[in-house]
Amino acid sequence: MSNLSNLTKREIVLEIYRKSGFPQKQIVDTVQQTLDIIQKALANGRNVELRNFGVLEVQVRKQRIGRNPNKPEAEVVIPRRAVVKFKSGKILKQQLKKIDLAKLTPSTASADGEGDEGDET
Repeated sequence: MSNLSNLTKREIVLEIYRKSGFPQKQIVDTVQQTLDIIQKALANGRNVELRNFGVLEVQVRKQRIGRNPNKPEAEVVIPRRAVVKFKSGKILKQQLKKIDLAKLTPSTASADGEGDEGDET
């Protein structure tokens, strides 16, 4: 099984640089500003819709009882909190269907069985 590495902000910048030829400093600033705008919107409770890619959606997780794996006899109250879920868009869903699942490592693939709900980010 091959190990796919995570895509980093640096790799995004370098790919845009290779395709556009814009100064790297300008690309770094633009990518960071984009991420800052997305982060601010989510922190203010706004969903972020990126057409043909997906939606970052703020959801509220209900309070629940959990267990400490080191002390399973002790119950822990996990408070109500906001989380971000990602729902992939139509085009991304189609592309995901074409993935060779044998290439995904357990750390890359989500084992939580949430399916279309998406993963916390």
